[in-house]
Amino acid sequence: MTGRLIYVMGPSGAGKDALLEFARKRLAGEPILFAHRYITRPSGHGEVHVALSVEEFAARSVLGLFALEWSSHSLRYGIGIELDAWLARGCTVVVNGSRQHVQHTLARYPHTEVVHVDAAPHILEARLGARARESAEQVAARLARRAPFSLPHGVRCATIDNSGRLEDAGHALIELLKAHASAH
Repeated sequence: MTGRLIYVMGPSGAGKDALLEFARKRLAGEPILFAHRYITRPSGHGEVHVALSVEEFAARSVLGLFALEWSSHSLRYGIGIELDAWLARGCTVVVNGSRQHVQHTLARYPHTEVVHVDAAPHILEARLGARARESAEQVAARLARRAPFSLPHGVRCATIDNSGRLEDAGHALIELLKAHASAH
C-alpha cells in the first residue's frame, strides 16, 4: 500500500504555517499526518518545528536521517525518514516544503500532490515585517526574490489564496486534504 504525499509550498509570508496549524487542529483523528520539519533556527515565531544546531543537522544528514532536505535563506530544513514509513503504510502525509526544492521532491516521490499557497504582495510584505525575524532590507530582498517555479507536465498543483481570512483559506486546505486522503 502506498500513501499520498501532499507538498505545501509558497512564498515567505503566505501563511503556510498558520494554514497548516489550522488544518492540523481540525483534522485531528483523520488519517492525515503532518510531518514536522527540522530547521537550524530556534523554535517559536508561530512555526512548529524541531530546532537543530547546524552541527546536529549536519550529523543527521550524514546519517541519512532526512527523506528530504534543503537550504533556504541561510537555514537548513529537513523532513525525517519517518516520511517513508508513513507513506509505505498508506498514510496521507502533508509536508511544508520549498518551491526551490519541489523538483527534488518530485524526483523522489513522483506522485506528490502539490499545493501552492500565495497571498497578495502587500499582504506578504506586512506579514514578513510583523514576524520581526529580519530587517526591513532583508524583507525587501526576500520579496524581490519571488522565485518562479515550474512543475513537470502532468503534476497537479492546487492554489490557495491566503490573502483574506485564515478560516477561508484554512477550510479550502482542509477540503483539499480530505479529498486527497479519500482518493486512495
